[in-house]
Amino acid sequence: MLSLPGFRPQGESPLYRQLYDYLREGILKGQLAPGTRLPPTRDLSRELGLSRNTVVSAFEQLLAEGYLEARVGDGTYVARTLPGQWEVRPLPEGPSRDGRRLSRRGEELARTPVTLRRKRGSGAFRAGLPDFRAFPMKLWARLEARHWKLAPDELLNYSDPAGYYPLRESVAAYLQTSRGVVCTPEQVIITTGSQQGLDLAARLLLDPGDAVWVEDPGYLGARGAFLAAGARVVAVSVDREGLDVAAGWRLEPRARLAYVTPSHQYPLGVTLSLRRRLELLEWASEQSAWIVEDDYDSEYRYRGRPLAALQGLDREGRVIYVGTFSKVMMPGLRLGYLVVPPDLVEAFAAGRALMDRHPPGPVQAVLAEFIREGHFVRHIKRTRGLYAERQQVLLEALERHFGGWLEVHRADAGLHLAAWLPQGVDDQEASRLAAEQGIEALPLSAYSLAKLPRGGLMLGYAAFTPAELEEGVATLREALTPLMRTIP
Repeated sequence: MLSLPGFRPQGESPLYRQLYDYLREGILKGQLAPGTRLPPTRDLSRELGLSRNTVVSAFEQLLAEGYLEARVGDGTYVARTLPGQWEVRPLPEGPSRDGRRLSRRGEELARTPVTLRRKRGSGAFRAGLPDFRAFPMKLWARLEARHWKLAPDELLNYSDPAGYYPLRESVAAYLQTSRGVVCTPEQVIITTGSQQGLDLAARLLLDPGDAVWVEDPGYLGARGAFLAAGARVVAVSVDREGLDVAAGWRLEPRARLAYVTPSHQYPLGVTLSLRRRLELLEWASEQSAWIVEDDYDSEYRYRGRPLAALQGLDREGRVIYVGTFSKVMMPGLRLGYLVVPPDLVEAFAAGRALMDRHPPGPVQAVLAEFIREGHFVRHIKRTRGLYAERQQVLLEALERHFGGWLEVHRADAGLHLAAWLPQGVDDQEASRLAAEQGIEALPLSAYSLAKLPRGGLMLGYAAFTPAELEEGVATLREALTPLMRTIP
C-alpha cells in the first residue's frame, strides 16, 4: 500500500489544496505511476494527520480532473490514461530546441517597438504626457459613481464593437466643430487608444508586401503597426512643410497607404502645408491609395484656432482619421477613435470585434457625459493656457542655461519641443548622459530610419510645473557639460 511520507503541509493555502498539488505533481512527474493504488481516505488521513474531509476533498478534485479513477469496491487509482510525455519540465530559456517558434508576423511583432524604452520613474522631460494634476478627478469620480450606480444592462452586457452610440455622437459633434472633420456618428469607431486604431487600419487595408509611406523621422507605433502587418515601409523625409510628397512619388509612387501627422508632425512639430495636403490627396486619388491621418494632439494649438483636419478636404473617402483622448485626458483611460469612410464602417466594426469585442461600456458612458456637459471643452481651454505658459518657461530656461548651444524654437502646437544639438554632437550620447541624471530627453535620431543632418532631443513640458521645468533644465545643463566643453 502506497504511503506519502514526503508530504509536509506548509504555507497559508487550504490543506486540501496542498494535498491536491502534492499528488498532482507526483502524478505528472511520474513519481506516482499510472495504475498505482492510493490508500483509503480514512487511512491516509490518519497517516498525514489531516481530517478525512480534507483528504476526500483533494481526491474529489483529482477525480474530477481525470488524474485519478475510482473503481467500485476496489479503491482509488492513478489514472492509466496519462501518457508519459505529460511529465512536467521547466520551460526552456532562449531559443526552442524542439522546433517551436513564433510565426513570421509574431517575430515581427516581438521585435518592433511601439515607443522607446524608458527608465521607470524618469522625470523631466518626458514627452507626450498631459498633467494629470490638472484633470478634474473629483468631477470624473462623481460621474463614474453615478453611472455605476444606475448602469443599465446595455453598459454591462456585450455591446456594439464600434462603441457606445452616445459617445460616438459626442465625438462626431466635437470633431465637426473643432477640427473640421466631416462625419456622422456612424463613421466613428471607438478604439482602445490610437495604437489600436493604427493596428486595425493596417490589418484591414494592407496586404503583406504592400508599400507604405511613413514620415521620417516619425512615430514608432505607426511604423510598427505597418511592419507587423507585413507591409514594406518607405521612409519619406520631412521638411518645414511636413511630409515631402514629391519625394514619396519618386521613392514609391504605387504605395498602398501614406501615414501622416499633418497638424503637428511627430516628433519635429512642423505642420503639413496646404499645398502638400492637396498634393497628398491628389496622389491618393490617382493611385487609389489610403491616407491615415494621426491627429494625436491637435487640441493644443497656441496661436490661432486649431488647424482643420486633412480629412475635411477629402472628397473621395480616402482618409482614415485617428484620434485619442490620451493627450487631453490621460493615457490610462485607453480610449481613442477612428473616423472611417461610410463604406468601410462595417468592415472596421467587424475587425474591431475580433480584437477585443468592444470597448468597456461604463467608461464610454462616463466620457460621453463628460463631453456632453461641456467639461471636456472647458478642460482643453484651461490646460491649453497652462501648457502655453509652460512652453514659455522651458524656452526661457533653455536660453539662460544653454544660450545658442541648443537650437530651440517656439512651437505653435503640441506638448513637446525639438531641441537641436550642434553639428557633430551625438544625440544618443546626449540622451544617455541625461538619463544618468534622471532626465528623459529622447534622441530624435531614434525616430528616423535615415541619418538626420544633425542630432536633437525631444523635450516634453506639459506634465511639469514651472519649478520642475527650471530644475530639469539645470540638471540637463549639468549632464551635457562634458559635451558642451568639446563644442563651445
